[in-house]
Order: sequence, then C-alpha cells, then structure tokens
Amino acid sequence: MDLNFDDALALLREKNTNESLVRHGIAVSDAMAAYARKFGEDETTWRVTGLLHDVDYELHPTIEEHGMVGARWLADLGYPAHMTRAVQAHNDYHGVARESLMERALFACDELTGLITAAALVRPDKSIRGLEASSVRKKMKDKAFARGVNREDIIKGAEELGMDLNEHIAFVIAAMAADAERLGLAG
Repeated sequence: MDLNFDDALALLREKNTNESLVRHGIAVSDAMAAYARKFGEDETTWRVTGLLHDVDYELHPTIEEHGMVGARWLADLGYPAHMTRAVQAHNDYHGVARESLMERALFACDELTGLITAAALVRPDKSIRGLEASSVRKKMKDKAFARGVNREDIIKGAEELGMDLNEHIAFVIAAMAADAERLGLAG
C-alpha cells in the first residue's frame, strides 16, 4: 500500500464528522511526524498512523471497541500490520503491549495533544504560539481542567518514550505550533 496523508485524511473525515476529532488526529499526526524526524524513522508512516489512530472513535467510542475496530478497518483497507498494531496498542484496555518505538510515540502523543489543545484554547489569544510547557504542566495539575484527558497516560507515555516530561511537552507543542492554522490554534 502506498501511504498518503491526503487519502488518510479523507478516510478520517469519512468516518468522523466531528471536526474536533479530525483536528485531534491532525495534531497527533503532527507530533508523530516530528518524532519520526527526531528518531530517523519513516515520517509518512508515523504521520498517517497518528492521523488514523482514532479513525473509529465517533462510531465506536467505548473502551472495549475503540482501537480494535479501527485496526480492523485499516487492515481491511490494506494498511500495514505495524500500523494497525499501533492503533490497537494506543488503548491499554486491549492488553496489546507497546513494543515498537512508533507504538510508544503514538501512546505518548495521544492524550498530550488533547491537553495542549485545551491549554491553548483557554489562553486570551487562543493560540498555541508562545505556549510554555510549564503552563501545560500547571493545567495538568488542575483535575477540573480538560477532565477527559488522562494525566496518568501522559506521564506514562513520556516514560515509555524515554523522554523527560517537560521536554516531551515542549516538543509536542512545537510540532503542533508549526501547524497552528490547520489545528485552529493560531489565535
């Protein structure tokens, strides 16, 4: 299969009409592409995996189904096994151990992009530009803020990736800031 971001984005939009879910996929794809460059991995594979990790979420949001259904859809469409496995492994419920660097990066970026997005949107300028890791850490401590974001997964993700949490947050902010307009975070 020839991986293509635009085709993957069309698939994500076909399965998800909620623009917030689409933007989340794009945010994770931005972070994944940046980590692929950092680690010398295939950027397109990592970007498309990040984009499609929640392809099933709108139709199958339960923890029991989410990830497994999406992985099946992607496998049926001919996506490679290492990508479908990463989609399965990003949800701890299924017990799929994260073995590859791509699987660990996907898990590490997923919840964090949601927290960063929320932190950017409550700023007076509603922009990710200039957002500091320390501000995200402060919001992370406030359990009432973005309460759907799993803080334990953010911490666990950075650990599994072998990154200092502050460095990981700053890295993902920078990756998302480079695509601020498309993410709706340009202010």
